[in-house]
Amino acid sequence: MKLEDIVKDIPGAQLSGDGGAEIDSVGFDSRTAGPGRLFVAVRGTTADGHEHIPQAVANGAAAVVCERLPEAVPQGVPFITVPDSAVALGQAASAFYGHPSRKLRLVGITGTNGKTTTATLLCDLFERLGYRAGLISTVEYRTGCRTVGSTHTTPDAVRINGMLAEMAANGCEYCFMEVSSHSVVQQRIAGLEFAGGVFSNITHDHLDYHGTFAEYIRAKKLFFDGLPEAAFALTNADDRNGEVMLQNTRAKKYTYSLRRKASFNCKIAETHFQGTLLDMDGCELWTGFVGRFNAYNLLAVYATARLLGADKGEVLQAVSALGAVNGRFEVIRSREGITAIVDYAHTPDALQNVISTINDIRTPGQRLYTVVGCGGNRDAAKRPVMASIAALNSDTAILTSDNPRLEDPAAIIADMERGLEPAMRHLSITDRRQAIAAAVAMARPGDIVLVAGKGHETYQDAGGVKSHFDDREEIRRAFGIFEERKQ
Repeated sequence: MKLEDIVKDIPGAQLSGDGGAEIDSVGFDSRTAGPGRLFVAVRGTTADGHEHIPQAVANGAAAVVCERLPEAVPQGVPFITVPDSAVALGQAASAFYGHPSRKLRLVGITGTNGKTTTATLLCDLFERLGYRAGLISTVEYRTGCRTVGSTHTTPDAVRINGMLAEMAANGCEYCFMEVSSHSVVQQRIAGLEFAGGVFSNITHDHLDYHGTFAEYIRAKKLFFDGLPEAAFALTNADDRNGEVMLQNTRAKKYTYSLRRKASFNCKIAETHFQGTLLDMDGCELWTGFVGRFNAYNLLAVYATARLLGADKGEVLQAVSALGAVNGRFEVIRSREGITAIVDYAHTPDALQNVISTINDIRTPGQRLYTVVGCGGNRDAAKRPVMASIAALNSDTAILTSDNPRLEDPAAIIADMERGLEPAMRHLSITDRRQAIAAAVAMARPGDIVLVAGKGHETYQDAGGVKSHFDDREEIRRAFGIFEERKQ
């Protein structure tokens, strides 16, 4: 592709040099710059790509996009100056891949909890409706013909556009993508054209990055502020910040609710560990999903499908047939009748939702043991809150490691213990495997063991090393029903 054809799609870009230079890739890592690559110097949170322009040029970069020129501009290399290089990266990647977000209907899902479930179920639903659909989520990326494990909730702009182009080439008509607050602030979604946006909820999370809750809300809102007039903006009317997301959007505004009049409504008629009976938009629907939080997720899925033009009856039938998402209220039962539940709940609100759902369903005499940890090198303020929620709402809380990363696991647990009163029943077991085994050992037939925090993850990150670890495997091992992985 000619450099000038990429530059014309970057507003405010000033080209100095040969616009006819051939570009065969776009990147922002100077170490991978080489002949034919357009290098974009992006200012990150820990490094500034402008400092690595000399290395990119030395490695043979075909052209450079930057906000400011280096003191000594290399001869023979075209430079493009832009107001914001992070935005320009998205715009350049979109142009290079032929604006793939225009070739399918891209829907972004944002919020603290429920993004993965909603995005995944939307992809599954549209496949059931006979369409080919793509997915970009915390768990996996699906491009129509292949599925790969996820590296980020929302990857970088180059990878997003590359995957969208692959989806379009594979015949996908839709893509459902989680939009994290980090990706909005870091401009990873710049240059994308969305057909719609969905807001699930917003609670305490990522304050280590955003600094304040107000900034976290602002990051989510920026996504909706940027939606085009032809798109739809769907928000949870039961979240107190739901309406905030719609304040400045140009998109068509819609709401969904379990508690008040909205564009789309749902009520819970019955709930059991085996599933839930819902009144969805005036129609009775049985689903294998459990809990109020899943009723919200399913209602968001239904509403989004309807806003994309799908038939009501077909959508309701497809919703009733949807299966669980890995690590989201995933139920495992022992031969003796102990029920274990694995859930990704890693925020105070998500943990409260899962435990409340269990407590609404369990009968007198059924005891609840909750295994929970908190990640290292992340928002430490939620640690005592998570411990308090687990201990207050369970018969016994077992505090343990999650992904301690570079922190001392014992120090993380000590932070959690600060949220406990002396009378709260709890154990502190640093080793997560031992903590799960202890919970299972304490449980009697009929009791419930909740293992929260890691969900679908199949690793544990400790001391900078990722080792295989799967909560579901550990539960089955403790139940005596585990088969060792084949090497």
